[in-house]
Amino acid sequence: MTSISVAKIPYGGAKGGIGCDPSKLSVSELERLTRVFTQKIHDLIGIHTDVPAPDMGTGPQTMAWILDEYSKFHGYSPAVDLGGSLGRDAATGRGVMFGTEALLNEHGKSISGQRFVIQVNDRVYMLFLGFGNVGSWAAKLISEQGGKIVAVSDITGAIKNKDGIDIESLLNYTKEHRGVKGFDGAHPIDANSILVEDCDILIPAALGGVINRENANEIKAKFIIEAANHPTDPDADEILSKKGVVILPDIYANGGGVTVSYFEWVQNIQGFMWEEEKVNDELKTYMNRGFKDMKEMCKTHSCDLRMGAFTLGVNRVARATVLRGWGLRFSMESP
Repeated sequence: MTSISVAKIPYGGAKGGIGCDPSKLSVSELERLTRVFTQKIHDLIGIHTDVPAPDMGTGPQTMAWILDEYSKFHGYSPAVDLGGSLGRDAATGRGVMFGTEALLNEHGKSISGQRFVIQVNDRVYMLFLGFGNVGSWAAKLISEQGGKIVAVSDITGAIKNKDGIDIESLLNYTKEHRGVKGFDGAHPIDANSILVEDCDILIPAALGGVINRENANEIKAKFIIEAANHPTDPDADEILSKKGVVILPDIYANGGGVTVSYFEWVQNIQGFMWEEEKVNDELKTYMNRGFKDMKEMCKTHSCDLRMGAFTLGVNRVARATVLRGWGLRFSMESP
C-alpha cells in the first residue's frame, strides 16, 4: 500500500499467487492452473473490490485467462483484470526509465552515455517472449535514450560487452532462443558476477534479496535502480549508503506497472480507451510528481530516498485515516 500511496493512486494493495515454478509447466498446464485458481477466488475479486494485476511469473496471457474464467461466473467484466490498456506491457520498464531519468537529472546527469547493467529473471516471460518483461523494456527504452547496456543476465546466463550490447538484436535473439545464452553480440560471463560488474547504474530487475552483505562491498555502480521488489536487504542498504551509492527504492522505481494498471481500470470502467501516447505521457507525469514529492520529504526529514519514500507513503495513508475519523476513534479506544 505504501508504494501505491507514493504513486498517489486510489488503490489499496496486496499480494497473492500460486506456489509453483512456471518454467517447468506447459502452456496448457499454466492455463488450467490459472483457471482453477480463478474459480476459487472469483467471489473475492471484482471491479470495485479486489482487482488482480500481473506480477512475478505472470503476464498478459495469464490475465486473459483470468478474465475469461471470471466472466463465466459474472458476465464479461474487462475491468476485473485490467485487461487492455495500450502501454501496459511496457509500463513497469518505462516507469524504471522515467525514474532513472529523474534521479540522474537531480545529479546533473542524463541517461545518455551512462553504462548500465541489468539483471533479469521472469520465467513466464521467458516462456512466452524469451526475455524478462521489466528488464527487457527497461533495457530497450534506456538504450533508445542513449544509455549503454554493458551487461545483462537472465535465467539462461549472463553476457557482457563493454562497448555496449545491441539491445534490438538481443531482443530479437531472445524471442527465438528463449534467453540471452549464446548471443554472439557479447561474451558470456558468470551470472553470479552480474551485480558486481563495472557500471554507472545497476538495475536489479529479478528477485528479492539479491544484493546482500556478501556482495554489497563489491558493487561498483554509483546508482542502483530497484526494478525488482526488495532486491537490496537491510545489511546491504547500510553498506552501500556508507559507500555513497544512491539507491532509487523499489516502492517508487517499479511503480510504473501499478500506475498504468490504475489507468487501465479507469479506461475499462469508462469504456473509453486512451491512445498509447496519452498513457505514456500520464505515466511520466505521475513518476515525475512522485519523485518530486519523495525528494521534498527527504529534504524535510534529512533522509535518504528510501526513508523519504516510506515517510511519504505512510504519511499519506495516516493523513487519510485521520481525515476519515479512524485515527480519532482508534486513539479514543486505546487503553
